[in-house]
Amino acid sequence: MPMLAGIATAFLWGISFLFTKDALSYTFPMQVLGLRFAAGASLMSVLAALRLIKLDFKGKGIGSLILLSLFQPFLYFIGETWGVKWTSASEAGMVIGIVPVTTALMAAIFLHERMRVLQVLSVIASVIGVFVIVGTKGQLSIGQHAFGILALLLAVISTSVYSILTKISSQRFTSVEITFVMMWMGAILFNLIGISQSASQGTVWTYLSPLSNPPVLVAVIYLGFLSSVGGFFLYNYALSGLKVSQSAPLINLITVVSVVGGVLFQGDSFGWVESAGIGLIIAGVWGTTAFAN
Repeated sequence: MPMLAGIATAFLWGISFLFTKDALSYTFPMQVLGLRFAAGASLMSVLAALRLIKLDFKGKGIGSLILLSLFQPFLYFIGETWGVKWTSASEAGMVIGIVPVTTALMAAIFLHERMRVLQVLSVIASVIGVFVIVGTKGQLSIGQHAFGILALLLAVISTSVYSILTKISSQRFTSVEITFVMMWMGAILFNLIGISQSASQGTVWTYLSPLSNPPVLVAVIYLGFLSSVGGFFLYNYALSGLKVSQSAPLINLITVVSVVGGVLFQGDSFGWVESAGIGLIIAGVWGTTAFAN
């Protein structure tokens, strides 16, 4: 079940790029993030009020969850947003693609997780698969755009730290409780930045006006309800039931979903090179779990 949850997460997050692209035609990045997490936080609050989900923070202290939320979603999306802006799509895809490697290394250091040789090779295969796919989407220029690369590395490290902290926090908190705090932290921090940007441009009173556009409203609902609440809940659940080193390669399945989504909905090209890359990613994800025992 945790593995299936991780695969479902990759699907929800992989499709999210299509909705984000539509929303950015009417908004700016921090505004999209603010509205997205506000929608997610509101949904979870309503579900809690109706007692459809159970939250119990008594005597636990949420300091560790606040720290976790600073890495994901806050620092991750800051790094990803500016990294994508300052680099090429190929650079961004390749840097984000090393998340399984950095996460596995951190899991070995801080959680004392050990991986078999075949598992290590499987992780490497999934990373190579990402490199193969993004390498066909644009001219590579690794070494340029230094600030963009640093921002993307911030996103990579943030994801890895989040995975470690979630694994530790899952011993005291449920996946629902972890997701609840993440949604509210994202809503508060990203809206503070978004509203500040609007105020500096004299448009603070029209901050919510993009929601009158159907593409933005649909995007916010999908990104807030399914991608944020659903996606993070499923991935938090996956982390609670799998070793961190096993769950990390699932992130690279996002590349597979986004490529397939681009082909189906945007008419992107698809050839044997992309097929080979997807095959390596899927084989890597399978091998990381299959060779665990």
